[in-house]
Amino acid sequence: MSFSKFKSEFRVRPDDIDMFQHVHNSKYFDYVLAARYEQMERFYGMPMEEFMKQGYGWVVKTAYVDYKRPLTMGDEFIVETGVETLNEKGCRVKFSITIKKTGKTACDGWFDYALISLETGRSMLVTAEMIAKYSI
Repeated sequence: MSFSKFKSEFRVRPDDIDMFQHVHNSKYFDYVLAARYEQMERFYGMPMEEFMKQGYGWVVKTAYVDYKRPLTMGDEFIVETGVETLNEKGCRVKFSITIKKTGKTACDGWFDYALISLETGRSMLVTAEMIAKYSI
């Protein structure tokens, strides 16, 4: 099955910069998560708030990031994400972050997510409704 990819645009802020004058590695995770939250609402029609209202949450099980070149102060960049796999146990979301000015990849990678119960913190099966909503 092939899934859609979506793009969100951001700009590096002063508080993203580390002592080496480029974006701290942990901020790239924040960028991907911010893009996913926006895209969940805008493109899938089922934002994180809807999952939470139903008593569910998505947590990162595994994350892989391949850093290729740094983002620096003021850079505008595009975060492209898309579901790679989706099943009743969770999903894998691939991503890339591209520097808008040069078109070069700053980093790419993937996140494995598991669905959990907010009440118990334990993993849950992804429902057929959720799979249908995110299988676009």
